[in-house]
Amino acid sequence: MDSSPTPSPLWRSFCSVPGAVVALAVVVGFWGEVSLSGAERKAPKAGTQVNVAALAEKLKPSVAVVRQFGRQGRQEGVGTGFVVSKDGLIATCFHVIGEARPISVELADGRKFEVVEVHASDRRMDLAVLKIQASGLTPLKLGDSATLKQGESVLALGNPAGLEHSLVQGIVSARRDFDGLEMIQLAMPIEHGNSGGPLLDLQGKVQGLLNMKSAVTANLGFAIPSVALRSLLERPNPMPMSRWLRLGALDPAEWKPLMGAQWSRRGGRVLVESPGEGFGGRSLCLWMKEKPEPPYELTVKVKLEDESGAAGLVFGSDDGDRHYGFYPTAGQLRLTRFDGPNVFSWSILKDQKTPHYKPGDWNVLKVRVDHDRIEGFVNGERVIESRDARWREGRVGLAKFRETKAQFRNFSIGTVTPAESNPAELGAALEAAVKGPVDAETELLLSRQSNAARPWLLERALQLDQDARRLRRMARELSESAVRARLVEVLGQPEDRIDLSLAALLVAKLDEPDLDVEGSRAEIARMGEELARSLKPGLGAAEKLEALRKYLFEEQGFHGSRTDFYNRANSYLNEVIEEREGLPITLAVLFLDLAGRIGVHQVWGAPVPTRFMVGFKPESGRERLIDVFDGGKFLTRSEAVALVADNVEAVGDLDFAPAAKGQIVARMLRNLLGIAQRQRDAVQSLRYLEALLAILPDSAPDRLERARIRAQLGDSAGAKADVERLIERAPAGLDLEKLKEWSRTL
Repeated sequence: MDSSPTPSPLWRSFCSVPGAVVALAVVVGFWGEVSLSGAERKAPKAGTQVNVAALAEKLKPSVAVVRQFGRQGRQEGVGTGFVVSKDGLIATCFHVIGEARPISVELADGRKFEVVEVHASDRRMDLAVLKIQASGLTPLKLGDSATLKQGESVLALGNPAGLEHSLVQGIVSARRDFDGLEMIQLAMPIEHGNSGGPLLDLQGKVQGLLNMKSAVTANLGFAIPSVALRSLLERPNPMPMSRWLRLGALDPAEWKPLMGAQWSRRGGRVLVESPGEGFGGRSLCLWMKEKPEPPYELTVKVKLEDESGAAGLVFGSDDGDRHYGFYPTAGQLRLTRFDGPNVFSWSILKDQKTPHYKPGDWNVLKVRVDHDRIEGFVNGERVIESRDARWREGRVGLAKFRETKAQFRNFSIGTVTPAESNPAELGAALEAAVKGPVDAETELLLSRQSNAARPWLLERALQLDQDARRLRRMARELSESAVRARLVEVLGQPEDRIDLSLAALLVAKLDEPDLDVEGSRAEIARMGEELARSLKPGLGAAEKLEALRKYLFEEQGFHGSRTDFYNRANSYLNEVIEEREGLPITLAVLFLDLAGRIGVHQVWGAPVPTRFMVGFKPESGRERLIDVFDGGKFLTRSEAVALVADNVEAVGDLDFAPAAKGQIVARMLRNLLGIAQRQRDAVQSLRYLEALLAILPDSAPDRLERARIRAQLGDSAGAKADVERLIERAPAGLDLEKLKEWSRTL
């Protein structure tokens, strides 16, 4: 790659104060009661208590209060941080600062500072380093958390429940792995507001950052190891606050928020949180582009974090208090006419409970607005009809009420939308598929209409428990089949017309069937437009690439994954866009796309072993390599060779030559295959092998591996077909006699 049994689930919570943007319940593993030996349970001696108090008093000046504020200036969260450099670097947890929020730091002496830069951040590791304009500070020393032993006494300094500079003692009880991230488990009371505070040994060295508490077991908490913070400090990705505050901002040419709340965008989705300033927490986000005259249809997918809230579509808005709303609330669908600022001027036109609404999941809302009627649909089924015709002029958009946190995607408006109900032909094919094997013609029909087939199959699986496993597998296979077919189509174009970003998103869609590919493509396009607007006229290719490097890695904060390299998300282009972190090859795909959007075409993907790079041939001079994994540094070929020399035996000319786009996609798939094989996940391995053979049908090593996996999963017929194909083609290097012997056993 570009360089134990599953525990039972329980809920944990991040330990920032209520109201912080990411103080959410998150599933983690269950570890049961903390079992400590009698010696470990003994209280510290009196002398130790005095020493601890003295140590805490000595370290107190290096501990800070970190506050985040909403866009209306109200404090939304408070946590802890600590000084890590004399010139004003403060370490804390990412969830303490949120994203795109103003942040302040208060030192122990009472001085308050506005944060001027997010010096380094890693959302996945939940780490952030803030920059304040201060000097002469006393930094805490970082220890080596790898040497921390079970049963060792530790201290924590923080601001629990808003109480500043509190001290708590405990011990290290274990080390735990959460989704590939190592955490230090603590027998220690951790409260809201402790997040980001230092976990200290009795020498006063930082061994970790307090991160979360168990919501089930009292006095059980967790900390991020200090080695992760050290790694972040060694390779920062600084971002000025002027840029930080614009992260996730909606494009004003498309959206206009009204009545407060926190509206933002992320990876093709529109997100909203915090109560609006309107009555009942109402807030709108209006679509600023033109809408058609009635009849028209308005569609969006929405997911509510809490079904007691309400969020959905609005139409007929006068840019103020007047509009219609169609939205789920308390598990039912509601159509309301809002004629003014409060409940006394609101008219509920219809409330409807329906089995077609899926609580806690994504739901498709659609409103059909005609001159004399309004129809409301959920997941393709009409649930509400009204003859109310008071308002037809005005804008359309989104709305939320109360404390609701919601996500929206696939917002669209037009005179016609595709039918969402199953046509008779598709319905008959689906019924036949449920009863048994299907012929090639039926399978082709299903793959062409996979967007309709998959939800139907999943719904049927819930209704017919005895068929659920087979139906879910079929739904997955249909989705994967459709993605593979689309991938073959995209890569089948002439090389200069292949959309590499689209192909990379399709790779991600293999694992994420509900991925909004078009939403991610729109986000890339938006980034390209923003970059293009910032360029001065008359720039050459090298100057444009330097502007792209600065935009992507300095202003937007994209960086190579440091602490979670082998996470699958680093290979998903949509996740890389959202998290601003990824593998060299995924970052290269984004870099190449944006380069093309600003008119730089003399760049290519350079398949350097263990460190995919971007090649560039300037108008004059020798070619250069761009190390997208390390901030877009420009390298000579010899510098690039030296960079990977410890990991590969030799690097040749072909490793710097332009890689075909199909080969780039294949390398991305093989990265994912490598992860699946290390995790001994045969089903995932087969998924990537199927895709590899769809785009590279003559790849003998991949076909041999697929035969092995098929046999392992009990598909002897499929394995035999692969082996027979290999025998027929007789590729060099394979022992045909052994293949024939294997074929006879299948």
